[in-house]
Amino acid sequence: MPRHNIAFYSDTYLPAVDGVVTSMLTFKKELERRGNKVYIFASKKGIRKSKAYESEDVFLYPGVDFKPYPQYSVAVFPFYSSLKLSSLGIDVIHSQTPFMMGFNALIAAKIGKIPLVSTYHTMIDSKSSSAYYPKNNSIKKFAGATMWKYIKFYYNQCDVTIAPSQAVADMLGARGVGNTRIVPNSIDLKRFNPKVRGDAMRARLGLKDKERVVLYLGRVSREKKIEVMLKAARSVTARNRDVTFVVGGTGPAVDYYRRAAKKLGVLDRVRFIGFVEDKDLPGLYAASDVLCLPSTFETQGIVSIEAMAVGKPVVAADYLALRELIENGANGERFKAGDYTSCARKIEKVLNKCDAYRKEAVKTAGKFSVEKVTDELLKVYDSVVD
Repeated sequence: MPRHNIAFYSDTYLPAVDGVVTSMLTFKKELERRGNKVYIFASKKGIRKSKAYESEDVFLYPGVDFKPYPQYSVAVFPFYSSLKLSSLGIDVIHSQTPFMMGFNALIAAKIGKIPLVSTYHTMIDSKSSSAYYPKNNSIKKFAGATMWKYIKFYYNQCDVTIAPSQAVADMLGARGVGNTRIVPNSIDLKRFNPKVRGDAMRARLGLKDKERVVLYLGRVSREKKIEVMLKAARSVTARNRDVTFVVGGTGPAVDYYRRAAKKLGVLDRVRFIGFVEDKDLPGLYAASDVLCLPSTFETQGIVSIEAMAVGKPVVAADYLALRELIENGANGERFKAGDYTSCARKIEKVLNKCDAYRKEAVKTAGKFSVEKVTDELLKVYDSVVD
């Protein structure tokens, strides 16, 4: 395969740790291991001139928060980034987000006559993201429709739109987006594997030997529907005094969900542990018994794959990408989206026989190794480069 000079464009980057950032960094490492070169052009929080997280191949542009999707920031003056592309010999631009940096990627591709690939990482949906839209239903409907008109325009300007799952590819097709190819996000199976031990992490968290753990890991925001898990926690912990729920991650709704847990009377059974460093992720999965994902926002759900790689089953909402990833009775259990009673029932089912799911969970994760998936990504790059 030919070697490529690739420009990743993104509206989110470190210190934020989300699926987009994780995907970029994982692919960057593997692509460069194979002799390619990857440059990152991204927005950063705030307009300060701090050079934190920048390097000779990472260029960050000051931005302001984008309220409908708070994990993103809108770069203020990113357009001169295109001036760097020719000197870097970029032959493929890969946009990770469709907002200001993504739009800049589109302009740079047109001006420089460079092939543009874009991945649809984040659900752009007024229903999934209703907490960030205006409360007025008419305005909310208008905002959602207007956003989708732009999304359709944007992705149809790309040479290839990458969907992380079949469900997302189908959804994009139904919305009028063509030229889609399925390339899932990947994980490093050298880091995430069933040999990882969770003893040290359990000790750090002060967990008792027989204490069972239901983990949520990810951005703590309203679209993740964590309230469904908290309501399930009330039922599960009432019947199982040895079960603790752990919420790992940060986000704009931490206080909201703390108050919700207190109102539900489960604050003493739900631990909010905040930001989890990347190096601690494998151990945190290993310290847990099951991962719970109540979100209807996932285009793939990379944390579910990481958890399964460590041998942990996943209880997830029966919706979109998670519907095709989680197989009942095999690598985990699906519950009716938004139904906390169904969620509680499936959590208890899995907790009662965690080991029975282990083999299939690990097998599923193996399909998403960074080596296998990077092969597919390079095929996309090769197809758009003359």
